[in-house]
Amino acid sequence: MRYRALGRTGLVVSEVGFGAWGIGGRTADLTSYGDTDDRTSLAALTRAFDRGITFIDTSAAYGDGHSEELIGQAARGRRESLVIATKAGYDSWQRPPDFSPAAIIASAERSLRRLGSDYIDLLQLHNPPLECLADEAAGGALKRLLDEGKIRSWGVSCKGPDQALAAIQHHAPPVVQANFNMMDLRALDSGLLDETARTSTGFIARTPLCFGFLSGRVGRDTRFPPGDHRSRWPRAQVDNWIDGAADLLAAVGATPGPAAVQAAIRFCLSFPAVSSTIPGILKPHEADEDSAASDLGPLSTGVLAAVQAINRSRQFFVSPAPAA
Repeated sequence: MRYRALGRTGLVVSEVGFGAWGIGGRTADLTSYGDTDDRTSLAALTRAFDRGITFIDTSAAYGDGHSEELIGQAARGRRESLVIATKAGYDSWQRPPDFSPAAIIASAERSLRRLGSDYIDLLQLHNPPLECLADEAAGGALKRLLDEGKIRSWGVSCKGPDQALAAIQHHAPPVVQANFNMMDLRALDSGLLDETARTSTGFIARTPLCFGFLSGRVGRDTRFPPGDHRSRWPRAQVDNWIDGAADLLAAVGATPGPAAVQAAIRFCLSFPAVSSTIPGILKPHEADEDSAASDLGPLSTGVLAAVQAINRSRQFFVSPAPAA
């Protein structure tokens, strides 16, 4: 596993992280990948740590806090070797967000208890409106948490790359998070990656596998399990991603399965502005596949150019891009 600086925060993270949305399990509004087994989730976390994955990204909203609880269990005895990022603003997808100073502090306190830790390495505001970042009171809440040692740094997990770019340009957060993968080049095309490099802002690239489609394992005969958010996507969007993934994987010379997974992750890591990319990991073998991408190094310039050419020749979004 290779490691990178998380912007100007002073934190160093594994370049392949652990996206912990899925292990939160099924919630009432289908915002996950269906039912999970806690023993399998804990085994996946442990395997990831053993493979050198030190960066974990979660949220108070993932499984209504259950993702954080599992991370807290798995982190016992090795907390100091990990960089744990969580989010405030949403405590549940079933309730409206709250970015008031009191809510930010209360959310962080609850996250600390669930994680079984006395500090959070990175607290991200979760899909906040940009005006929230201009609120001196919200900034004061984050400063209080920093001064008390309850968080080590802060950032913004944005709905999309355009919001991340605006956040950097107007509010200078130390870290931003947004979507970036071979079927979603908005972070590249918008200038976000250039801006994060220019300002030494950490960039967390989420959805590197485009919700599993870039693994090549999703086909037209795939039936998503109950509770899987992908079951809500229009059929036209699902088919477009299936076809697009096939074209892109052919361009990078990867067959469906581990080779495809690793090529998709390597694509993200081919850009130095990416601090870490966070594939969703549900099972131990996924931790093995994902972590192995780090040692394979970046894709060639020719392959990167081929991916960008395919993106110029077709539209991958039938529906608006989702935000996790």
